[in-house]
Amino acid sequence: MSIFKNKILLITGGTGSFGNAVLERFLKTDIKEIRIFSRDELKQDDMRHYYQNQFPVESNKLKFYLGNVRSIQSLKDAMHEVDYIFHAAALKQVPSCEFFPVEAVKTNVLGTDNVLTAAIECGVKKVICLSTDKAAYPVNAMGTSKAMMEKVVVSKSRIVKPEQTTIMCTRYGNVLASRGSVIPLFINQIKEGKPLTVTEPTMTRFVMTLEEAVELVLFAFENGESGDILVQKAPACTIGVLAQAIKELFHVENEIKIIGIRHGEKMYETLLTDEECANALDMGGFYRVPADKRGLNYDKYFSSGYKKSNLKQFNSHNTKLMNLEELKEKLRTVPFIIDELEKWDNR
Repeated sequence: MSIFKNKILLITGGTGSFGNAVLERFLKTDIKEIRIFSRDELKQDDMRHYYQNQFPVESNKLKFYLGNVRSIQSLKDAMHEVDYIFHAAALKQVPSCEFFPVEAVKTNVLGTDNVLTAAIECGVKKVICLSTDKAAYPVNAMGTSKAMMEKVVVSKSRIVKPEQTTIMCTRYGNVLASRGSVIPLFINQIKEGKPLTVTEPTMTRFVMTLEEAVELVLFAFENGESGDILVQKAPACTIGVLAQAIKELFHVENEIKIIGIRHGEKMYETLLTDEECANALDMGGFYRVPADKRGLNYDKYFSSGYKKSNLKQFNSHNTKLMNLEELKEKLRTVPFIIDELEKWDNR
């Protein structure tokens, strides 16, 4: 963690699953300070007490800032002397954003613009913005707002020198057992003796752990350049296999009830589009999509342009599909599931 030694890190939306995962990873390192920026005072208070109890010494590095990414002044107030930012604040629920798309724009698009504008003005050295597979070929309001967020990131990277503020984006798929995801829902349904509600069993989704989400951000931090979008080569599974895996881990026979696709859902998600393949770089376990830094003077491109690479679209249908046993093995490594299984066995 030497690159973070004596540095100050700000996490927007820091009371969420990603923020907690970062704290678990960073709190005992040589980092100077971690600032949690969010709009929910209750979650901040709960988080403060938890880390004071669990890490009484290291929790002194933890500072809380109440604010909203929709308010640029509240961001500036939290950014004095900050070196790095992980921007995780967002509206993420697909159905909610479908019904309130303007709210998604205010937080995911305009909020990101506020974060980057404030970071540039405050001299922050590096900003990593968290995006989602739903931003690639978006069909719903949440994905569309995240796609626009990515455009804001690339646009800002064009107008600020990298040595002043480096701005990048990470794009990843479903994080197992994160807040609002389907696994906590399945577990609650098991506890209540209810059927597990599945939208469409053959629907595929990328799967990764919170620790892998943090690894992607750190990979971007160390290997990305300003304007980049970094993608992890994640495996996927069908929703039907996921529900069955949860059932078998908890040794229950709850019915699986198919309820149909919800507002704005796709049958599969994409992490790397065909269009991005023209310029993307394969970096082993990751893809790097450099920003298109060409200007608006198109005349010079009438006779030449980018040469397309040999990469192909990377989506949850053509990646490695995990079978039941592989998925169960991965689920057994997730702290939330470990805790829930222990509670279930000791009930």
